[in-house]
Amino acid sequence: MADIRFNWTKEEILEVYNQPLMDLLYQAASVHRKYHDPNTVQVSTLLSIKTGGCPEDCGYCPQAARYHTDVEGNDLMTVQQVKAQALRAKSSGSSRVCMGAAWRNVKDGPEFDQVLEMVRTINKLDMEVCCTLGMITENQAKRLAEAGLYAYNHNLDTSEEYYKEVISTRGYEDRLETIDNVRKTNVTVCSGGIIGMGESAEDRAGMLVALASLNPQPESVPINALVAVEGTPMEDQKPVEIWEMIRMVATTRIVMPETQVRLSAGRTEMSREGQAMCFFAGANSIFAGDKLLTTPNPDVNEDMDMFRQLGLNPQKPFIKKMQPQTVEAENSQFQALGEKPKWTRPGHKIDRNEEAKSKAKELKNADK
Repeated sequence: MADIRFNWTKEEILEVYNQPLMDLLYQAASVHRKYHDPNTVQVSTLLSIKTGGCPEDCGYCPQAARYHTDVEGNDLMTVQQVKAQALRAKSSGSSRVCMGAAWRNVKDGPEFDQVLEMVRTINKLDMEVCCTLGMITENQAKRLAEAGLYAYNHNLDTSEEYYKEVISTRGYEDRLETIDNVRKTNVTVCSGGIIGMGESAEDRAGMLVALASLNPQPESVPINALVAVEGTPMEDQKPVEIWEMIRMVATTRIVMPETQVRLSAGRTEMSREGQAMCFFAGANSIFAGDKLLTTPNPDVNEDMDMFRQLGLNPQKPFIKKMQPQTVEAENSQFQALGEKPKWTRPGHKIDRNEEAKSKAKELKNADK
């Protein structure tokens, strides 16, 4: 049985990842049963509260303004719209709502104040609230915590080495700094990555080293399979094989025993049998609903039918950590500071990202 370790090496993780599949599954399932209820899976709902127009150049993302995709940009949703979606999610069995905004980083002002009110509203519905809003400062993290935020998502995406082949508009250290800012509050950390972007097994192990070395380790680690979207630099990437997904879930479970491993994007390409093996290997959370931000996702009724077939139960909210208290805006101890942090812009060029950007310009000019 594994104990919590913060000193995993890439070589050790590769040894775990590459062992015979049946041995890997047995080890992962044993760890999973030691730290978690194997028949309970959290159902979360991911809601895009502000879609499209992002200034970043992430090679996998259809929300980047510089690429030509079918994503239509939307302004920030209202608090009432978000509340209605949260109530719908709760009635369908979700215990967590994760709100995503296509921002590079949070900026103090009316829109962030509106997001804080969304957090307060959902927390009062007795649901866990997660946000993924880009980079945040320590003060912004404290304001989110005070509003009742349960978790903050900020994915590392891949290893530090391969990161330079995916994104050129921000640095890996900015990801780690944001996670560190969240850790200065009582908000839990949700951080994982994407497989299938052309990275090697060594890169997957490198990402797990970075996550497992954090002390404490992230409470949640989403494992996403790339959904290749036309118009993005990664549109021609082949889908990840289910065996790779199972190996990644199992290895994550062994390396980070207490963490909730979230089976995230790419589930539409997975059979129920494949998903069942991921649950056996240690995945204990899924995202429900017909979309994950902008990419397809299985219907919630299909998921509930799968749960019935497998004898799985949806996890209730606040099982892992007590519900945070909401402080109303007028009683807040933390006010907007109007910060303008200098987040990194590495400045290097990624050929496939530049090609997709040029192609998008040509298509936009042709449409005029």
